[in-house]
Amino acid sequence: MMKGRPKKRKMGTIDYGIFYTVLILVAIGTVMIYSASSYFAMFKQHDSTAFLKKQLIACALGAIALFVFMAIDYHKLKRVTGILMVVTVPLLFAVYLFEPTNGAYRWIKLGPLSFQPSELAKYVVVLFLAWHLTKKGDGIKDFWHGVIPPLCVGGLYAGMVLAQKNLSVAALIMIVTFVLLFVAGGQNKHMFGVVAPTLVAAALVFALGEEYRRDRMLNFLDPWKDAADKGYQLIQSFYALGAGGLTGLGLGQSRQKTIYMPEPHNDFIFSIIGEELGLIGCLVIISLFVFLIWRGVKVAMEARDTYGSLLAMGITSIIGFQAIINIAVVTGSMPVTGVPLPFISYGGTSLAITMTAMGVLLNISRQRVGKED
Repeated sequence: MMKGRPKKRKMGTIDYGIFYTVLILVAIGTVMIYSASSYFAMFKQHDSTAFLKKQLIACALGAIALFVFMAIDYHKLKRVTGILMVVTVPLLFAVYLFEPTNGAYRWIKLGPLSFQPSELAKYVVVLFLAWHLTKKGDGIKDFWHGVIPPLCVGGLYAGMVLAQKNLSVAALIMIVTFVLLFVAGGQNKHMFGVVAPTLVAAALVFALGEEYRRDRMLNFLDPWKDAADKGYQLIQSFYALGAGGLTGLGLGQSRQKTIYMPEPHNDFIFSIIGEELGLIGCLVIISLFVFLIWRGVKVAMEARDTYGSLLAMGITSIIGFQAIINIAVVTGSMPVTGVPLPFISYGGTSLAITMTAMGVLLNISRQRVGKED
């Protein structure tokens, strides 16, 4: 990979594979959010379109951001990385000024609007690592001076997110930090001999250190042991996926969304997709994410410089790991944790910021090696 910033070139065309895949995922997400939330919204807010309206606003903002960042040279992000890092810290602490939701302090609430700073923190860490590791160069091969400092920065933001009782996003930040350190040239003996075991051990300590997390860790192995409480949501997910069969019950025909599944439009929306669109619908969603990840990695490999390569890999890694974790949780393959399905789960902050990140990825694709000048 080339290092430093290349001379200014005329931008080429975007990766249309990524562009259209994002549009399709957002479109599917919008339709499924309405389908999954309509009964819940009518029951709770007396308006079947309550969640759809909010998601459409986020979708519009995200679309604007996508086109703006698709046009702006991604190298300019270096200038604002430090500012974003500083601004994100008070935002992560500001959540404690507002009432918690389900016992967790994760949102800044301003009237009908809310903002989740942890969604921003994920990408701020990626921006920092892409800039820092490009500057570090071969110094990454030195464990104490190359690996530990960026690992500590990632750990600092992960720690602030963890304090909000959000282990899943904290773990995601550390996973992406590990990936970028490895891709940037970290030695195998450091990454797999020291860093990986340490991160796994830390994750287990935090996961088992509090009773509610320990219950989650153990409950997914046998959710029927406490079917009325801790295992309830996962069991409802199984019922939804099982009822869908091969072709599904039909769009809008889910039974589990009728107050059986808690907040079906959020992290467990994939189970509603399985119930209404069946195995075929689930495989289409998974295939779209696989294609998006493949194209994202391809953009990273063909980026004109190290900074673009690391930035593309970081953005792609967040999307990929979130999708894997969400689908694994919904299908009972790992403990229940609160990670939304990118582009599809309800959440304005997540959708708007993720679409912004896609704009950056598309801009990197416009400047790949081999593009016309």
